[in-house]
Amino acid sequence: MSKRNWWQVLRSPTAHYSLLTLLSVGFIAGIIFWGGFNTGMEATNRLEFCISCHEMRDTVYQEYKKSVHYTNRTGVRAICSDCHVPKDWMHKMQRKIQASAELWGKLTGTIDTKEKFEAKRLALAQSEWARMKASDSRECRNCHSYEGMNAAIQDETAQAKHAQAAKPDSGKTCIDCHKGITHELPEGMEGL
Repeated sequence: MSKRNWWQVLRSPTAHYSLLTLLSVGFIAGIIFWGGFNTGMEATNRLEFCISCHEMRDTVYQEYKKSVHYTNRTGVRAICSDCHVPKDWMHKMQRKIQASAELWGKLTGTIDTKEKFEAKRLALAQSEWARMKASDSRECRNCHSYEGMNAAIQDETAQAKHAQAAKPDSGKTCIDCHKGITHELPEGMEGL
């Protein structure tokens, strides 16, 4: 089919509108939908969204404000999504779907008070640690790298552990040693 024939097909009417009109409207609607969807996804990555429910604002957010991820000598601040939401699109969508289960817990009242949240803290933490271990602490590595570390200012134990963990076959990742760096460790962690 020649270019002219294609143009005639695109301009010829279907039941009421030309195929070109339908494609153009569909293309514009797709851009609007994608823009709205992406804006919504980014809005749910904001700190204000994360602490909009009192369970987060009154518990883990208060812990976070005392951590090195909130205030440090360099002035670089990591917010909730930096540690809990992957950057790449596919993993981000998977994490957003998983997070809907957490919202379900809020809606159904299983974590809607500080006491209920604390009662489930260990299970919630173990789930998050397992996710981070499975991804080789991908979100940690968005900001931290072994190559960027100044081992000379680390104590001997940290130097040794980082050198061991940096080996590709070590099976170690950031979360293995750095549980509790931003949030309080749950009660009942003995033996983990």
